[in-house]
Amino acid sequence: MRLPNMSGNFLLAPIPETADYFTVRDIKIAVFGASGVGKTAMIVRFLTKRFIGDYEANTGNLYSRLVVIEGEQTSLQIQDTPGCMKVEEDLLPAADTLRCVQWAEGFLLVYSITDHKSYEYVRHLHQHIRKVHSDSKIPIVIVANKGDLLHVRQVPSDSGIQLANELGCSFVEISTSESCQDVCETFHHLCKEISKVQSASTGERRRGSIIPRPKSPNMQDLKRRFKQALSPKVKASSTVA
Repeated sequence: MRLPNMSGNFLLAPIPETADYFTVRDIKIAVFGASGVGKTAMIVRFLTKRFIGDYEANTGNLYSRLVVIEGEQTSLQIQDTPGCMKVEEDLLPAADTLRCVQWAEGFLLVYSITDHKSYEYVRHLHQHIRKVHSDSKIPIVIVANKGDLLHVRQVPSDSGIQLANELGCSFVEISTSESCQDVCETFHHLCKEISKVQSASTGERRRGSIIPRPKSPNMQDLKRRFKQALSPKVKASSTVA
């Protein structure tokens, strides 16, 4: 499953410092993968090459930036993760990893085409994400990085596509060192998918919270009921007299 062409219908640009905006949403992305697959290089290349000006790198490898996504100001937060995380199929991930999985709204699962173990690692990461997010709607993109190192390739493109189809994820093969455009489109695609899920969730909450408004009373009907209510009293008064 490959990423669709995102050009022309998705805007990701820095917020002007003098603009009078208010934040309407957050987008939280976590980038997972084994050590040495190029996660940090992807994030930094995206933030430094795509935008003019500085981004903010907080403690804990959390990168943040205000951007415009489809006309709305958005706080884009990208969590880098250490590649030495111990993930076993029958064990729970470390507490920090678990919190990161709970925090994120979308994931990039990165492996290197030169390292077959990093490819196998993606499946375990996906399993732990699904344990926390049982809803299949959460966007996940499998990223095969270092696509320029074809002479030492260990993982064929078909294997990445097959894994993505099996897990129900999007897939892209890129070279962070050679193509900034591919890196940007990968982040763009994930941001857009997260935005779709957020919009759908907001719409469901709004529909669920709508209380039908009582109809305005019909004045003619009220007059008729008032006359009917008075009629017995009038008749009773005449009889007594």
